Amino acid sequence: MGAYAMAEIDTNEAPELAPSSILAVIPALNEERHIETCIRSLMAGDALLGDVPLIVADGGSTDNTVAIVKRLTAEFPNLQLIHNPKRLQAAAMNLAVAEASRDDTRYIVRCDAHSIYPTGFILSVAKALHTTGAASVVIPMDAVGDTCFERANAWIVDTPLGSGGSAHRGGTTSGYVDHGHHAGFAIDMYRQIGGYDETFSHNEDAEYDERVAQAGGKIYLDADIRIRYIPRGSIGRLAKQYFNYGKGRARNVRKHGQKLKVRQALPVFALLASTGGLVASPLFLPALVLPMGYAGVLAATSVAVAIWKRSPCGLLAGLISGTIHMSWAAGFLKEVLTGTRP
Repeated sequence: MGAYAMAEIDTNEAPELAPSSILAVIPALNEERHIETCIRSLMAGDALLGDVPLIVADGGSTDNTVAIVKRLTAEFPNLQLIHNPKRLQAAAMNLAVAEASRDDTRYIVRCDAHSIYPTGFILSVAKALHTTGAASVVIPMDAVGDTCFERANAWIVDTPLGSGGSAHRGGTTSGYVDHGHHAGFAIDMYRQIGGYDETFSHNEDAEYDERVAQAGGKIYLDADIRIRYIPRGSIGRLAKQYFNYGKGRARNVRKHGQKLKVRQALPVFALLASTGGLVASPLFLPALVLPMGYAGVLAATSVAVAIWKRSPCGLLAGLISGTIHMSWAAGFLKEVLTGTRP
């Protein structure tokens, strides 16, 4: 695992943290390409991991995901497959907690089937929860890719021209935050606030974090526990992903009365300005400066990334960046204009 192995924490420093007090969950849906790599990365290292219940909550996969998991249960007796009829990740987590937690369960570790985990990840997250006393532990994500498109996506998504440069996107500093990529939860807080809101198909993590804050809980970003994840590999899948993210953010804003951060408002402004400029240009030609200026920024981004990474794949970065911005903004505006209160 290279440098990522540095994230392992010596659990001998906290002998009172029993593996049986941890419940690890992987929500999954059609993840045949990634699920075995994910599970093997989670089970690599400390023999104590074999005593941690690992639940794959499958949302009705139509590929070979279920068959792969069933095959791996022979190798990993702690691995269990359950069916998630509601299909959503939020429902998968709640179902796993309801069905697989025990009286001595103290911590929940959430794992993403699309990710590759550092050695000892599950124990490291539980240790961070244990030592900080935080209600949740979140972690940075480092994007990686195999195909040319995935690599360009990985290069741009963790920057301010991708997903906005939030703390958990490649962040390097540990500390308390208001939101991040979910890794672990104290089960008492999880139960106190009712777990995830299952009406959220996306952005359920930010919605959960808002309720944690309202309940007086703290969220700790541990920058020493890092994961590699594989971003979407096509324009269509990327657009769908960020359109749904935008819709989820709008629902979150409506439910909790939140205001958009500047980095979240910029894509909405870019979409409205570019669209407005195109519509107005037949009557006022200088209005084209708005969409052309945005397109120029994206073109410059492509060239800059190609030079930075010394790869022609970087020329896709502007297209990917624009897809992220426009899809997120379109989803946000659609939900604002047509959605109903959760």
